[in-house]
Amino acid sequence: MSELHDENPFKILVTGAGGYIGGRLVPLLIEAGHSVRVLVRDPNRLRDIPWVSDVEVFEGDLLHPATLAAAFEGVDAAYYLVHSMGPGASRKTFSDIEQECATNFVTAAESARVARLVYLSGLHPDGPLSRHLRSRTAVGNVLLESTIPAVVLQAGVVIGSGSASFEMIRHLTEVLPWMPAPKWVRNRVQPIAVRDVLYYLVHVLDIDPHTNRTFDIGGPDVLSYADAMNGYAAEAGLPKRLILALPVLTPRLAAHWVNLVTPIPHSLAGPLVESLQHSCVVRERDLDALIPEPEGGRTGYRQAVRLALGKMRDGQVVTSWQNASVAGAPSDPLPSDPDWAGHSVYTDLRSRESEASVDQLWRVIEGIGGERGWYSFPLAWALRGWMDKFVGGVGLRRGRRHPDTLFVGEALDFWRVEGLERGRLLRLRAEMKVPGRAWLELSAEPGDDGQGCRYQQRAIFFPRGLFGRLYWFSILPFHGIIFSGMANRIIQAAGAKNGE
Repeated sequence: MSELHDENPFKILVTGAGGYIGGRLVPLLIEAGHSVRVLVRDPNRLRDIPWVSDVEVFEGDLLHPATLAAAFEGVDAAYYLVHSMGPGASRKTFSDIEQECATNFVTAAESARVARLVYLSGLHPDGPLSRHLRSRTAVGNVLLESTIPAVVLQAGVVIGSGSASFEMIRHLTEVLPWMPAPKWVRNRVQPIAVRDVLYYLVHVLDIDPHTNRTFDIGGPDVLSYADAMNGYAAEAGLPKRLILALPVLTPRLAAHWVNLVTPIPHSLAGPLVESLQHSCVVRERDLDALIPEPEGGRTGYRQAVRLALGKMRDGQVVTSWQNASVAGAPSDPLPSDPDWAGHSVYTDLRSRESEASVDQLWRVIEGIGGERGWYSFPLAWALRGWMDKFVGGVGLRRGRRHPDTLFVGEALDFWRVEGLERGRLLRLRAEMKVPGRAWLELSAEPGDDGQGCRYQQRAIFFPRGLFGRLYWFSILPFHGIIFSGMANRIIQAAGAKNGE
């Protein structure tokens, strides 16, 4: 087995580098002088990330052990930052998937004689645990029981721009001045700023390489969840919220409520709500004797909220929960047109000409969705989002990280950016629940005479079974209104930019 040493650089493998924590940790490890490689299922999703040219990218899947060996070869330390919040397309539960992934991770690390494993888990109470926390604890045990020393950091509610916990607090607080809430809003939590989580994740490499245990990490403030919501309200300039705890709101009903009033889908809201059934606070601070506190001390809750709101206001949300893969959503890319032969495929094609330049049209295309909307019949788009929420989908409220710029792999309302040829083509893959697979392509091209531009819009649907075909024909009458109006208004918006 290789030994960790005090001299940088270490060779480090990060799994989950496309996720909320992993995407922020990688550049900090690089900045600390380490040699970093990442293991991802789809390297194309890292294409637009600024640090991608500074790391080694390995394609692999923790559910397929044969794809892992090359990524672990010669590695000193490996970070396990993969987390499945809901069931996948198979019949396995998320707990089954997490156990399998963790076991394959450990087996590959042991074969490669990795010296240190690091895992980010969650704070949890003694006694019975929710399915979510029980699964995370079990993953930690898989690492701790391996032949490799492992450090498992157990974090409180993570507060930062784009974190699922912060977004749940934000939307629950903003939606109503008075709200019914489950009785767990009186439970105590100990939030921790994402910057402090990252600080400890980087510096665990500095401690004794033989350390094999869990460490609790949390911020300096212990407060109720209701206090956390009102702390957010104060920082956001909102009046104090009157929160009434109702014992009749079961975890299941509470998850539906969170799904209804926030962008968080039910598959994620359920585990988050379950994790709040008991108070979760730091029980030991042994890590303080091994790693000094961050410069200036640990970040308080109100300061963490203030920093998160500032990042959102300035369009500097580096990573977001929204960009995690959606459980059960199709992930296959759009086949090339010749591959459609022999398949049932339905399309809706619209084309428009404009005197605007290609660049002006592209600015409209890349800025679509989120607060700007979809340029056609807002009520119909909102209704489609609510329908998707009702059946457990993501709905239309995931928005976007930056108002003007998109990246491959980014979530955009109930779509996912699958293809992006900046200045020419945007391809979106549907993640709403539909009986089939759907895409929407928006493109900008020069006009026929070299003047102005041409806008092309293509909706593509691969139906699944009879119900998929019935679904397409049932919504066909609305396409003339929605898709035609969308094409017309996008061209109008491009023309308005032409007049700026």
